[in-house]
Amino acid sequence: MIAAGEVVQRPASVVKELMENAVDAGATDVKVVVTDAGRTLIQVIDNGSGMTPDDAVLCFERHATSKLSSAEDLHHILTFGFRGEALASIAAVAEVTLRTRMASEEAGVEVSMAASENKGTREVSCPVGTNIAVRNLFYNIPARRKFLKSDNVELRHIIEEFQRVALTRPDIAFTLTHNGRDIHVVKPAPSYKFRIQDLLGAAVVGDIVDIEASTTIAALRGYVGKPESARKTLGNQFFFVNGRYFRSPYLHKAVMKAYENLIPEGSTPSYFIYLEVDPATVDVNIHPTKAEIKFEEDQLLFQTVFAAVKEAMGRSSVAGAIDFDNPEARDIPVVGPSFQEYRPSSTPTVGVDWNFNPFEDLGPAAVDKAEKYTDGYGTREHVDRSQNYGALFEDRTLPTSQILVVQGRFILTQSASGLMIVHVRRAQERILYDRFLKALTANAHVTQTALFPVQVTVGLEGRLTFDEHGELLRRLGFDIAPFGPDTVVVNGVPEGYSAEPGKAETLVQDLLLILSDDQAALPGVMEQQLAQKFAMLGAAGGTRLGSPLEAQRLVDTLLQSENPEFTASGRRILSIVPADELEKRF
Repeated sequence: MIAAGEVVQRPASVVKELMENAVDAGATDVKVVVTDAGRTLIQVIDNGSGMTPDDAVLCFERHATSKLSSAEDLHHILTFGFRGEALASIAAVAEVTLRTRMASEEAGVEVSMAASENKGTREVSCPVGTNIAVRNLFYNIPARRKFLKSDNVELRHIIEEFQRVALTRPDIAFTLTHNGRDIHVVKPAPSYKFRIQDLLGAAVVGDIVDIEASTTIAALRGYVGKPESARKTLGNQFFFVNGRYFRSPYLHKAVMKAYENLIPEGSTPSYFIYLEVDPATVDVNIHPTKAEIKFEEDQLLFQTVFAAVKEAMGRSSVAGAIDFDNPEARDIPVVGPSFQEYRPSSTPTVGVDWNFNPFEDLGPAAVDKAEKYTDGYGTREHVDRSQNYGALFEDRTLPTSQILVVQGRFILTQSASGLMIVHVRRAQERILYDRFLKALTANAHVTQTALFPVQVTVGLEGRLTFDEHGELLRRLGFDIAPFGPDTVVVNGVPEGYSAEPGKAETLVQDLLLILSDDQAALPGVMEQQLAQKFAMLGAAGGTRLGSPLEAQRLVDTLLQSENPEFTASGRRILSIVPADELEKRF
């Protein structure tokens, strides 16, 4: 009665299925051991109920499930798995060893499978629970194994699936180990918030507020991020229904609608929303991996989520307020009783030479003028050293061509045929594109060292992303080093970027957004695409022109480009207004 699809797409798929089986088995401790991002080994060990020898063999048959007793059970599903295809699919593409024992049995059983064939069954001594080792994934399907991504990419997907399961059951201990190094070790937690902190860090928990709602169709609870913590990258967005993670673009819109006018366009807040609904009103079998589900009352659920998030924003006083009832809160400084004692008794007077001409050539020697004056602190002497101001201005003469910067957005300057207008941001984008393309193809870059290195928390997955693309970033001029399991340090940036605190955090989030895209493309095309993305990022966050001299330097650099008229995306950079057209305006 179930049209089941294939569930093993990558190593993370195996981790998901085996963890869910462990939770369904009533385990209180689940250990996940991974080698080479799952290519070599994926092992899940639990202390759950275990299986009988007969079930240990039968579980590898397709659609052989112990979680359904009748067809009616399909309408009341509360377990993760129920279709009986996970172990069968895994055993078809890997070498699998299963060891399991029930508490009522003195000995356990070991079943060895490879390419869907039973290689042997024997009695073994093992603890209560189940231990499944999956080795050499896709060993018999070379094409599938060939198209696996790098270890860092596959490990990021494994961490995602691990976190999704661990976030549903704070009462269970979970451990994730990769190549002998512990990535996550979480003990049973008293609440979802403690589990979120254990998995994602205290910084995430510090930026979320509670939400709760109850209607006739659903009970809702969880946490949503404060508007100021919204980021451009997608991350830490979780929906759960009856203890199961799911994706829902529809309900995501409900959350985003509640944040209207509270967060910048293009940013996304964090949220952890747990729904409890009648199992009969939800279909969890519309997706091969059960990642998407269907609700009967989806419109009412949309309104419930929207109202709960909106109410949480108002209740938590996100916009900020002054607490007038708090006697300890002093917004206005209080003047002490001794203030008048140290206050000057009279306003200082300064002598002024009204005949002094700063543009008068006084010769190379400085003339010192000393004047005495009295103020509330006593008698003082002021020395005025007048320099050769003519020479001062000669050293700082403006460029001969006339330059005008309009609102920091446009540069107006003379050209041979009339007036040239330059779009500042697009000019910066063109210059950065040329520079980045050269760095990617010729390994030439310039790095500006930050005055003070800036630490940015990016999470485990973000750290892995920076590790994977570290060489690429170095070639472009970014000096971003790892610092702990979930943090990076910005030590330097390419010329044109800013590493100031505040801007560095935004830069890191933007870099994650670019690096998370699939860069698989033809040689040459990939470099152009990356150069264009980094150039747009640099131009969007670039510093404003501070003087006509900077504007002149920008124009000179632009005109050295092979294509100064257009950006890499084809947008016009400069325009010439002929002199006779200017004449027509008068």
